[in-house]
Amino acid sequence: MKKKLSLFSFILLLASALIGFQYSNKYHQKQHITQVSTNNLLAISWQNAFCQTHQNKRECRNVKPGHYSASHFTLHGLWPQPRSKQNCRGTRKVYLPKPLYQELLKVMPAAKSGLHKHEWKKHGTCYGKKPEGYFADAIYLINQINRSEVRDLFAKNVGKTLTKEQVRFAFDRAFGKGSGRKVKMVCNRGLITELWINLKGKIDEKSSLSDLLKRAPIAKGGCQRGKVDAVGF
Repeated sequence: MKKKLSLFSFILLLASALIGFQYSNKYHQKQHITQVSTNNLLAISWQNAFCQTHQNKRECRNVKPGHYSASHFTLHGLWPQPRSKQNCRGTRKVYLPKPLYQELLKVMPAAKSGLHKHEWKKHGTCYGKKPEGYFADAIYLINQINRSEVRDLFAKNVGKTLTKEQVRFAFDRAFGKGSGRKVKMVCNRGLITELWINLKGKIDEKSSLSDLLKRAPIAKGGCQRGKVDAVGF
């Protein structure tokens, strides 16, 4: 009888340990963020190239040369770093005031396909702000780029090839010497599809992109050259 009780007790202890391990593992996979992220990556797209490789997307239908997304960068996401920092604990729903959502649609046409919901769940929950704060910060950052020489470089070279050095030089001119080294150029099928921009520091409506780039780590990898795609297929 004592042997049976001892075996039963051992099984109970083993089961408790396994449950505790599973709970601990799940907890650490989904961190609860209490501080705003100061190490981030801003991913922006050249929408014409994105649509060339995703022609069935809702936001890629009937895009005309005069549309904002045809000549400006669009927002993919603002990603807390390191990249493993994803799917944190917190609210999974995205509610944005109508004026903010309209601003977001302008710089993130893919919100029509629900990209903003995906970006919030995967990255925004790890940022340390509510959805409206997260997207307001991202909009603020991409607007600075779309008012800069970087956007002008792309708009003036539609249909032509740009090198990584040219793109980085444009960042240096727009945001200060050394800024270009913080940028990775991403290509697909010979087209420049995205720029991944490393940022370090607090982001709010007073933040200078120059300062955020100055403190950021140097970007590695990426393509060396690519074509700036025009609107249409």
